[in-house]
Amino acid sequence: MLLRVLGSIVVLAVLLAFVPLDELRAALARVPAMIWLAALATYLGLHLIGVVKWRMMMNGAGAGISFRDTVRCYYYGLFGNIFLPSIVGGDVVRAGLATRLSHSKSGVILGSLVDRTLDTVGLAAVAGIGMLLLPTAVDPRSRTTFMAVVAFMALAGVSVLVVLAMVPWVRRLPYRVRRKLVPPRRAYLALRRQPGRLLASLVLGMLLQGLLVLLNAWLGQVMGMEISPVVWLFVWPLAKIAAILPITQGGVGVREGALVVLFQPFGVPAAAAMASGLVFTAVVMAGGLVGGAIAFLIGKWSRS
Repeated sequence: MLLRVLGSIVVLAVLLAFVPLDELRAALARVPAMIWLAALATYLGLHLIGVVKWRMMMNGAGAGISFRDTVRCYYYGLFGNIFLPSIVGGDVVRAGLATRLSHSKSGVILGSLVDRTLDTVGLAAVAGIGMLLLPTAVDPRSRTTFMAVVAFMALAGVSVLVVLAMVPWVRRLPYRVRRKLVPPRRAYLALRRQPGRLLASLVLGMLLQGLLVLLNAWLGQVMGMEISPVVWLFVWPLAKIAAILPITQGGVGVREGALVVLFQPFGVPAAAAMASGLVFTAVVMAGGLVGGAIAFLIGKWSRS
């Protein structure tokens, strides 16, 4: 954790070497406290879509977890995002807690993996929609970035297909191994029989990411960034995907750097781009703390 915190500090220090500090302060000062609190409440509310989506995947795989317990685990995951590497760390926290409350550990784990995969695919799809809507505004560098994301997702998709293709060969494994693989196999087969559930989860994920894009666009407008929301639709998902890399604490620094680079072709000053990332980072950090408190209160209420 200390190394990741140090990584965030180093990346932010490098950015500050190229970003005028006075302009950064001015951009941050344009966000009133009430606007920031409204953004925080909106952020926490929008994640209820994530709760529904995650529960849909887990229960589709046989987890049998209640909505209240799903909310509790999900918001503890938001809390874990603060301290663990990228959003993947929060996924581990919420899945670990959910396995204690569900009927099937395999259902929770498989459902969580599918949920995160569909989330990433949805992010790339949202960025792709933004790129299609901006055919003349995307410069070669931004187009290369997007194609790199597409290539990564294609590689991940091929890997998943290879794993799925190996499922029929499970029967040839020794009995002891096959016996341990029975629960994961049942969870996999349960999800495979429900393509509509997978499609619904993907659509909900894209809806959540699209609404988070609009939230960031609104905050950017408050800070004086007069650009089309379509530009945000292209830039923000790519910056979030970059922040998944576990090299800094919670993606802090990487997200801001990506925004500075990706916004440059659209004439957005580096200070404004970095300020927008810092404001949303503050929302995410506070959202994690409030989410942890909500999860704690739900757990205390459940025991009373």
